[in-house]
Amino acid sequence: MQYWLMKSEPDTFGIDDLAARPKATEHWDGVRNYQARNMMRDQMKVGDQVLFYHSACKTPGVAGLAEVVREGYPDFTARDPESKYYDPKASEDNPRWYMVDVRFVRKLERLIPLSELKANPQLEDMPLLKRGNRLSIMPVDPQHWQQILAME
Repeated sequence: MQYWLMKSEPDTFGIDDLAARPKATEHWDGVRNYQARNMMRDQMKVGDQVLFYHSACKTPGVAGLAEVVREGYPDFTARDPESKYYDPKASEDNPRWYMVDVRFVRKLERLIPLSELKANPQLEDMPLLKRGNRLSIMPVDPQHWQQILAME
């Protein structure tokens, strides 16, 4: 099993939105970065655990937990001209973009803000905290996973 952090803007799709979906499950669409796409397509497996991170908001931080319930498959929003994630270069033969399905596990007892993550010396080498790392999906070291959950 692997651990991941997935960022989403809570005004667009937050942890409460995931919890409210049928079967508390939703596809994770709209990723338009090749490195993040490759992780979803090639590395994420059913059962992998996810830190659901609220980004681009007043208080960014880890809001809850989810798990991967369907491995990478073509992101159908890329072929939908009505979608904000439309990519005219995507086709059925060459999908270009992938997504996974995630299921809500639980909200954390409290949001763990980015400021607290940065202040924790045991997390100093976590990719999320590295300057210039703007990926919306990134792997999480098992020790970092445990440390973050201990901060709850």
